Amino acid sequence: MADTTREAMEYDVVIVGAGPAGLSAAIRLKQLDADCNVVVLEKGSEVGAHILSGAVLDPSGIDALIPAWKEKGAPITVPVKEDNFYMLGEAGQVRIPNFPMPPLMNNHGNYIVSMGNVCRWMAEQAEALGVEIFPGMACSEIVYGDAGEVKGVVAGEMGLGADGQPGPNYEPGMELHGKYVFLSEGVRGSLSKQVIAKYDLAKGHEPQKYGLGMKEIWEIDPAKHREGTVTHTMGWPLGSNAGGGSFIYHLDNNQVYVGFVVHLGYKNPHVNPYLSFQQFKHHPMVAELLEGGKRVAYGARAISEGGWQSMPKMVAPGVALLGCSVGMVNVPRIKGNHNAMLSGKAAAEAAYAAIAAGRAADELSDYEDAVRSGEIGKDLKRVRNVKPLWSRYGLTASLVLGGMDMWTNTMGFSLMGTLKHGKSDAEATEEASKHKVLTYPKPDGKLSFDRLTNVAFSFTNHEESQPAHLTLKDASIPVNVNLPKYAGPSARYCPAGVYEFVEEEGKDPRFVINFQNCVHCKTCDIKDPSQNIVWTTPQGGDGPNYPNM
Repeated sequence: MADTTREAMEYDVVIVGAGPAGLSAAIRLKQLDADCNVVVLEKGSEVGAHILSGAVLDPSGIDALIPAWKEKGAPITVPVKEDNFYMLGEAGQVRIPNFPMPPLMNNHGNYIVSMGNVCRWMAEQAEALGVEIFPGMACSEIVYGDAGEVKGVVAGEMGLGADGQPGPNYEPGMELHGKYVFLSEGVRGSLSKQVIAKYDLAKGHEPQKYGLGMKEIWEIDPAKHREGTVTHTMGWPLGSNAGGGSFIYHLDNNQVYVGFVVHLGYKNPHVNPYLSFQQFKHHPMVAELLEGGKRVAYGARAISEGGWQSMPKMVAPGVALLGCSVGMVNVPRIKGNHNAMLSGKAAAEAAYAAIAAGRAADELSDYEDAVRSGEIGKDLKRVRNVKPLWSRYGLTASLVLGGMDMWTNTMGFSLMGTLKHGKSDAEATEEASKHKVLTYPKPDGKLSFDRLTNVAFSFTNHEESQPAHLTLKDASIPVNVNLPKYAGPSARYCPAGVYEFVEEEGKDPRFVINFQNCVHCKTCDIKDPSQNIVWTTPQGGDGPNYPNM
């Protein structure tokens, strides 16, 4: 709040977000200078509470950061033993052989992990080096200096009432100032979004593209469990309605990660990503695996998919964007955690050199150069055309053309140059009248579940007396524009049942926001066709509490 007086604390580097990028930056800064004053601010109730990822981890990032990670007990212990790709039809599947795929698609040497647990371990390594980590500290505002540079952030504001005014237990929070501020908030972070807009960092770059990733953890029959097996599928049940696919990863303790990704550039507003995920589990191959097991956790998260073309400028005065705040996911590999770690390391090295030279609050251009010309840039540039090919020509054509393009890129050139994405995912949504209504099977409560039942397995909690962290630019648009024109897509694209249109006899429809259900996936901020929904941080500690995601 503008007229609130806050205490301020000074640091060398302030890091927002205790994900793989932020923690890597903190660790590297302390490796370079034990006296460097570093703080990490995490909005989740604990480190890892808001981390959701597949995940098959390429260890190149952790190798570069902490070479002795095995000896230090990192929870990276399940190597990939078997790699399967399938094209699904409604009743069967066809195995896609591994040999035509470019070498970069091979998962040999990678590990099935819980990134939440990896981040918890990384936090322990950071604290052992002297990094201060404060969970439950949502960063709600950027603090700007007199010259327009990013000076710090406001963290820990608590106790606002539903009207946005201070309540009886109000705490104003603190300003944390740094010579440099690193934003490692993950996909579509609220502060990163503001910084990109203020400094026009996306100018000259393609729009960012996104997917919605949904994931369940299952405990299955030990007889069916094959530790180290990685399976990816494409095709049914999405068909031509949307791009995407699934992942099934067998980790240890008879557990399986079952996930489903829907690319958010789909045209038909009747698509329901969540129900597509639930329908997928009834495919004979998947149902046979899960029957007799039980789901123990659920969550959802947007994924940045724009890749090389969509990475905005990463630096502005006093601030650097790290990891998925930029968008560093290699889409065909379905991997970005290694690049997030490498970006944190690169940002730390640039900040260390700048501070040692007596600089502060300027642009860390060495960081951006290191990302674009180093291993991250090489990883993303050679797969840059796969996503636009998929969006433009569909699954089958993209498999052939994208595969050819990846092969040529391994030899240092591309016949296609660099293709553009064109529209944002919001702009890609077409009017409902142009598309057929899609119907989905009702969840059976055994293999498939309704949204509210599953949200309970994300262990999400929000203090109900606070202001809703999901706001509308114009409160009339959902009912007056999005409902008649797009059939109210927010009621379907949200994987947590936050949005609904309530119709009562004799009354106009009402748009209801059940913000308590929110799992912080950011899909609404991305896909709303009117770009009318804004996701902001709730008070610190609120949101999902993911175990082992």
